[in-house]
Amino acid sequence: MPFFPASLENLIDKFASLPGIGRKSAQRLAFHVLSLPEGEGESFANAILEARKNVCCCKICQNLTEGEVCSVCSSTKRDKSIVCVVSEPRDVLSIERSHEYNGVYHVLHGVLSPISHVGPDDIRISELIHRVAADNSEIKEIIMATNPDTEGEATAMYISRLLKPFDVCLLYTSPSPRDP
Repeated sequence: MPFFPASLENLIDKFASLPGIGRKSAQRLAFHVLSLPEGEGESFANAILEARKNVCCCKICQNLTEGEVCSVCSSTKRDKSIVCVVSEPRDVLSIERSHEYNGVYHVLHGVLSPISHVGPDDIRISELIHRVAADNSEIKEIIMATNPDTEGEATAMYISRLLKPFDVCLLYTSPSPRDP
């Protein structure tokens, strides 16, 4: 027999399914959401629905945006000859906070991980290769900024092999530490 009502258990389960959220944290979040005034609770739920409805991937770099093309790709002030390849959209934010990089990005939305059954077709590698191979491509330099762990290194090496036939300079680095 469940201790909480079914709808509360469902809410706890949904929070617990989020990365980094354990059962106790999920219960705290669920109780907090239930304690919100009705208008704030609805606003919270609507924010989730609105984000799910409006946020998509940029057709150029695969970063998250609400339009077809993100603000970085559409900027005339960015150096489009330099592409920084990152694992996740949050890595773009880490690099942008430095105010040192003026190129554009390519977001893979993951890294290769045979243990987790994530292969090349599961992340946005083919989009990068098509972008570099395009007839009108002005890309001259690719910065591989995947994390320096096993999966990040394997992903960088795999992409490097695919980019060998193209006339691009490859550099390796890692993104700034992520915010908790």
